[in-house]
Amino acid sequence: MTQSDLPHFSRRISRLTSSLIRELLALTQQPGIISFAGGLPAEALMPPLSLEGVPPALRQYGTTDGEPGLREALSARLNAQGLACPAENVLITSGSQQGIDMVAKVFIDEGTPVLLEKPAYLAALQVYGLYGAAMQGVAVHPDGIDMDSLRAVCAAQRPVFLYINPSFQNPTGYSYSDARRRELAAFLDEQNIVLIEDNPYGELSYDAPQPAPVSAYLKSAPWVYLGSFSKIAVPAWRVGYLAADPRLAPVFRKIKQGTDLHTNRPGQWWCEQFLRDEAGLAAHLDRLRDYYRGQRDAMEAALNEHMADVAEWSAPQGGLFFWVRVHAVEDTRALLDEALARQVAYLPGEAFYPPGSGVCNAIRLSFSGVSRESLNEGVARLGALFREHRR
Repeated sequence: MTQSDLPHFSRRISRLTSSLIRELLALTQQPGIISFAGGLPAEALMPPLSLEGVPPALRQYGTTDGEPGLREALSARLNAQGLACPAENVLITSGSQQGIDMVAKVFIDEGTPVLLEKPAYLAALQVYGLYGAAMQGVAVHPDGIDMDSLRAVCAAQRPVFLYINPSFQNPTGYSYSDARRRELAAFLDEQNIVLIEDNPYGELSYDAPQPAPVSAYLKSAPWVYLGSFSKIAVPAWRVGYLAADPRLAPVFRKIKQGTDLHTNRPGQWWCEQFLRDEAGLAAHLDRLRDYYRGQRDAMEAALNEHMADVAEWSAPQGGLFFWVRVHAVEDTRALLDEALARQVAYLPGEAFYPPGSGVCNAIRLSFSGVSRESLNEGVARLGALFREHRR
C-alpha cells in the first residue's frame, strides 16, 4: 500500500507525535549502554509476582469501575493523606496514563486552552497535543509552580484545567512546598479552575513524610487525582487509578466504559493484596526509599565530581530524576547521538516542552536502574562530552 492508497485519517493524526523515551528504550537496552533516559523502577526491588490464590471468577469480565476491594483500599489511603474520596469516586485505570487520556477525552476539543507546568511530563504533552489542546506552560521552581505567572496567564485566557505533577515532578524532581500547595488551591478555588493532579511518585519521599495532595486543600474547585502502582510495585500490571470530585466521577466512568470496558482483573486482585498487607507494604516502601535515596546521593556525588563546571541542578527530595541545566551548551538534543556513540543515554530537556518551544540546554537523568559504578562512569562521560562542546 502506497501513501496515496491510505484511508482518510482524522485531523488529530496530523498532530500525532512519538515519544522520545519510547524510541530510546530500544537503543538503551543494547549491551554496554549506560542509560539515564528511562524512569524505569529497579527490577530487583519489585515484589514477587504471584497469582496463587486468585479467585477463578476473575477470569470473567468485570465492572468498569474496578474491583470493589481495591477501590475501598485506595479510598482509605487517600483519606489518610487528607483527600476525602469515597470508594464510589475511585476508578481503576490501565495505568495512570489512561487517566491522562480520559482527562483529554472529557475536557479537550480542538483549541481548548489548558495549562501545564513548564517543563511538563512528556506523555501528558503528547496526549493533550493529540486532542488539539492549546497548551501553555507555567514555570515551575523547586518549591512549586510560579504563582505570579499563573495569575497572569489566567487573567489573559481562562484555561479549562491545570495539569500538575507536584510531588517530585517528572522531569525536574521538584516538589511543591506545603505553603505553595495551599496558595495554589486557594487560587483554583477563587477561579473555579479544574485541577488535574498526577501523583505517581508521592510514596517515594526520601527526606520527609509524603506531601499532602494539592487536591486535599481545595474547597470548591473541581479536581481529578491520578495515581499508579507502577513506581512502587509492578509496572507490567498497568494498574492505576483515577479519583475524582463527585461532580466529575460519573463522567469518567462512562468514558472508561467506551474505552476498554475494565482494567485487568487479576492485576487488580494482586494490587489489593499488596495494599492489604500493611506491614509488608510499609517494609517494602522503606526498602524502596532506602535504595533510591542511596542512588540519588550517588548521582549527586557524581554530578559534583564530573559536571560542576558545566551544569547546575537541585537535588530532588524524592522521585527518580535529576533535572540538570547544562550551561556549557545550548542544545542538548543535538548532542544525543554523540552521547549514544559513547554508550551513555539521557533524555534531552526539549522533550518536556510543547513542539516548537525551541532548543533547550537541560537534560533529565534517572538514577533508578543504574548500578553505582555505571552511574559514576556515565556521568563522567557526559561531563566530558559537554566540556568538549562548551560554547
